[in-house]
Amino acid sequence: MTAFGKLIRTTAFRLTLVYLFLFALFAASLLGYFAWNTRRLITEQIATTVNAETGEVSDIFGRRGLHGLVLTIENRALRPGANLYLVTAPNGQAIAGNVGSLAPGVMATTGWSETAYRRLDEQDAADHRALVRVSELSGGFRLLIGRDLEERRRLFGIVAKAAQWSILIVVVLGLGGGVFVARRVLRRIDAMTGTTQRIMAGDLSGRLPVGRSGDELDRLAENLNAMLERIEALMMGLKEVSDNIAHDLKTPLTRLRNRAEEALARSGSEAEYRSALERTIEESDGLIRTFNALLMIARAESGQARGNMDDFDAADVANGIYELYEPLAEDDGMTLHVKTVPTRLRGNRELISQALANLVENAIKYGKPAPVAQPLGADAVAGAKEILIEARREGDSVLLSVTDHGPGIPQADRKHAVERFVRLEASRTQPGSGLGLSLASAVATLHGGELRLGDANPGLAATLVIPALAGAGDRLAAQTSDVPQKAA
Repeated sequence: MTAFGKLIRTTAFRLTLVYLFLFALFAASLLGYFAWNTRRLITEQIATTVNAETGEVSDIFGRRGLHGLVLTIENRALRPGANLYLVTAPNGQAIAGNVGSLAPGVMATTGWSETAYRRLDEQDAADHRALVRVSELSGGFRLLIGRDLEERRRLFGIVAKAAQWSILIVVVLGLGGGVFVARRVLRRIDAMTGTTQRIMAGDLSGRLPVGRSGDELDRLAENLNAMLERIEALMMGLKEVSDNIAHDLKTPLTRLRNRAEEALARSGSEAEYRSALERTIEESDGLIRTFNALLMIARAESGQARGNMDDFDAADVANGIYELYEPLAEDDGMTLHVKTVPTRLRGNRELISQALANLVENAIKYGKPAPVAQPLGADAVAGAKEILIEARREGDSVLLSVTDHGPGIPQADRKHAVERFVRLEASRTQPGSGLGLSLASAVATLHGGELRLGDANPGLAATLVIPALAGAGDRLAAQTSDVPQKAA
């Protein structure tokens, strides 16, 4: 398609043509109305003048007779720019006046008419138009008084010519403006089209150009750029997840296969086969847990879990997790505590419980204090092996936090730690898939909140910040329960 073809097919150009047509129609209607009213006004003025003069001449005829009428008509006909006058006898013969000829039948009827005429002093047969009134006088005489319509014709011609030029100027300027606007819009659309074609070709880093006018195209480009940034982030995340899955699952699958081969090659007794199968089942359970975690993260990030939202007490979730993990922490030499304030929130209880459980598991696995040389007979630092689970309300948010006193996570690594399959150097010797914090972050985002990783001085404070149920905190009495410390 040619450039001109693309130009005239743009929406901007078509809208310009529509508005141009409407404006030209309005201008023509306005000028036509003005011309019609001007014509009517001139006609009324002529009629008023002719009526007044007809009354005067008729009065003179009544007082002075035919002789006075003829003298009056002759005198008035000699004036510069005089009206048209004609007096005829009962037999139709002209007696006085300045009219040389009229259209046939004009003098035969009384009243108003518009007729062609020629004056007596004109030699050519020029065709003039006049508005005349014929009156019948006593004795069968007839009187014609009229006025030439040349003035009305000239004024109407001036208005008509002005209308023509005005409409022509409107059309030219309108088309010029339409072409300018259409080309400007077309350039921006072409730029957007080129960017989208690069994006469709695989370059997700492309962004639509945004001008400085802040118009609707700029707002559209800004929103589309935000969408493209989100899509690029999701695609990069998908690529990273795919790479991480291929990398992190390759090792356990290889280990699983090697153990099966070893069992076939070396095992001879039933006990050895049983042991090999138990190790295979254990490795398979780890793979299943990894895939389950990935599915839960996908559900949370896609928003599918929003359909299972309920109102519940955050304190019940914290107390339930405490009861579940307290024996595990005790076996690991840790002491688990819980402090709760009854606070209502709305969300997916299963996902929030799983996210809090992940935080507790991380605290049990990685929250052990680093070994420090102690003086002979000195006790370890009090509270160094304690893990605290809290549920409380702070402003308009519910905080579910897990605090340990281990090595913590450096400030520079906290943003990276919530990504899938990320395992920091300090945690690589521990079992796990690197999905715990990622799941907790996805669950918090699903509920309109966030996962905060802070310092516990020493240790890590991991907090799920979730919007509270409106008005719930005012209806619940604040109470704090501190579970007694069990023997390590």
